[in-house]
Amino acid sequence: MSNSSEKKRGHAVALFSGGLDSALAVLLILRQNIEVTALTFMTHFGCDLGDRSSCGSNPYPAAEKYGFNVKLMHLGEKFVEIVKNPKHGRGKNMNPCTDCRILMLNEGKELMEMLGADFIFTGEVLGQRPMSQLKDKLNLTERETGLKGKLVRPLSAKLLKPTEPELSGLLDRDKLEGISGRGRKRQIEMAEQFGLQDYPSPASGCLLTDESYSNRLRDLLAHTDHIGFDDLNLLRVGRHFRLDRNTKVIVGRNEPDNLQIMAYKQPHHFVLEAVEIGSPITLLIGDTSEDNIKKAAMITARYSSDKSLPSVRVTLTSDESNPAYDVPPAEDKDLALVRV
Repeated sequence: MSNSSEKKRGHAVALFSGGLDSALAVLLILRQNIEVTALTFMTHFGCDLGDRSSCGSNPYPAAEKYGFNVKLMHLGEKFVEIVKNPKHGRGKNMNPCTDCRILMLNEGKELMEMLGADFIFTGEVLGQRPMSQLKDKLNLTERETGLKGKLVRPLSAKLLKPTEPELSGLLDRDKLEGISGRGRKRQIEMAEQFGLQDYPSPASGCLLTDESYSNRLRDLLAHTDHIGFDDLNLLRVGRHFRLDRNTKVIVGRNEPDNLQIMAYKQPHHFVLEAVEIGSPITLLIGDTSEDNIKKAAMITARYSSDKSLPSVRVTLTSDESNPAYDVPPAEDKDLALVRV
């Protein structure tokens, strides 16, 4: 590691998730006495700082330990738009990995230019992720972002064409790595050498790679014209049922779900609960006809503590008059037809 009091030879911007690969990339650059400003992104699809995934780990402990700066950026609506309409397609589920990488690199490029930094780098490993880290995809992101020659992948540098920082002597290519594939043996060896002990598992952390979440997102996009951030946040919690084209029911699985549902509910949502017994919080969104209210009440009854009884009283708690409905719990075979 470089001496922090020694004059830096250059300045680089890192795309930094907090995962093992991005941390090692930072350490390889710091070792060459290059100042690093790390850019950590957040989205509405995972990648939260509290996650213990490679996508969303807290970047600050590593930054404090090894001596580099971190800037946080929420991609907000920009990211939602590429999820809706990815130019370069999706992976197995709703993950627009190539477009995601291009968006993040474009944001990193703006920061690099603003800081007057010499180059940008990532923790990408050649061949590690088939959707975004094959050689043709690496070349594509360089072309799309206009970063050709300025984009360094320290973990796979020896397997790729030399970049401008290497050709100019700012970076010593011999001190970079030549890792490829999905194995982690070399990364784990490097972590031991650097004293990097607390790092997350290699799971993506991005909800868009999750099949269940992706199904819910497809359903939301298909049935909702104007999607708000609360709509996206609700996709993370509870059980989801589609009653008709305009109507959805969300049922809490447990107390944390119930609390989140209430936090994200909007004024036009109806709330149901079997108030005198153990009960989920249920949101009815869309067509709040009497028939749909009774269907939502039956679903609520099915997941209440009295689900084995022939009738359960469920209250519409979002209505000031608190009307109650005595309904039979919904049957599993009927729920299977409307489950999202």
